[in-house]
Amino acid sequence: MPLMSRRHALIATAALPLAGLAPRPALAKAEKLGPSSANFHRFALGDFEVTTLLAGSRLNETPREIFGLNASDEDFATASAAAFIPADKAMNFFTPTLVNTGAELILFDTGLAPDAITATLAAAGVTPDQVDVVVLTHMHGDHIGGLMGEAGPTFANARYVTGAVEHNHWSGAANEGFDAKVKPLNDKMTFLDDGGTVASGITAMAAFGHSPGHMAYVLESAGKRLAITADTANHYVWSLEYPDWEVRFDADKAAAAATRKALFGMIAAEKTPFIGYHMPFPGVGYVEPKGDGFRYVAASYQLVL
Repeated sequence: MPLMSRRHALIATAALPLAGLAPRPALAKAEKLGPSSANFHRFALGDFEVTTLLAGSRLNETPREIFGLNASDEDFATASAAAFIPADKAMNFFTPTLVNTGAELILFDTGLAPDAITATLAAAGVTPDQVDVVVLTHMHGDHIGGLMGEAGPTFANARYVTGAVEHNHWSGAANEGFDAKVKPLNDKMTFLDDGGTVASGITAMAAFGHSPGHMAYVLESAGKRLAITADTANHYVWSLEYPDWEVRFDADKAAAAATRKALFGMIAAEKTPFIGYHMPFPGVGYVEPKGDGFRYVAASYQLVL
C-alpha cells in the first residue's frame, strides 16, 4: 500500500467506534479492605531457618514524646522530612523471631499477648507446643506479654532463657507484668551473662541501657551470621541515624546511646544483617555508617537467594 493511502486508512480506522469503549452498566463498587501485609517472613541462615513474626503493630500519634527527647523540634522535623516520613506520626512494629536450628525451635520474645503470638505462629505453620526454647531479650511488657494468659503458659513444652542481670533487676522491682508473666516460669528458667550460649551457634551479647540487663544475640551457622538486636534501636531513623537522641523507654539513656553506637558500629563494619524488634516489618536489614550514626538499609532478596 502506498504510504499516503496507508496513512489515510489508519486515520479512517481510528475514527471508528471501538466496541470495548461502548457504554456499559456500572459494576458494584468493591469494598475497601484497608492496609495489610504478610505477618511472617522466613529465610535460611546457613543451616538455620529464621522466621520473623509480626505479632502486632500500633499507630503512634505522638512520636515526639518518645524519640529525640534531647533534639529540637526543628532538627526532628528536618530528619523526618529527609527520610520521607512524617514527624507527627509513626508505625510501631512488634517482631519476635523464630529460629529453627534443626535440633530445636527457639523463639526470641513473645509480643504483647498470647493470642497475637499464637496467631502469627499459626500463620507461619507452627503451634505453641512445638516451641522448645523461649529467649527473653528483656522484660518490657511488649516482649513478655505473650508468655502467659488466663489459660496458663502459652508454650507448654518450652524451657526459658534470659539475662541474669535483667532477671535480677526485675525480681527486686515492683512490676505487675514481670510478676504475672515471668515469675511463674522461674523454675524452667536458665540465666545467661555476656557471651553465654542459648544453643550451638546462638550467643548472648550484653546490650545494656534500654533496660538494665538488655541482651542482643548473634546467630552463626555454616559461615553465615546475623544479629538479633531487640530494642537496642527502636526506630530506623530516629534511633539509628541519631544514636545520641534520647528515647523515653531507655532506662539509662547514656548507656543506651553508647550501646547503639558500639553494637551497630560492629554490625556495619562486618556488614552483618540484623533483626530489630521495632524495625519496619519484616524487621530485617543492614546498616552503614552515616555521619555520627547509621543509615538503615532494608534487606531485599539477599537472604532468600
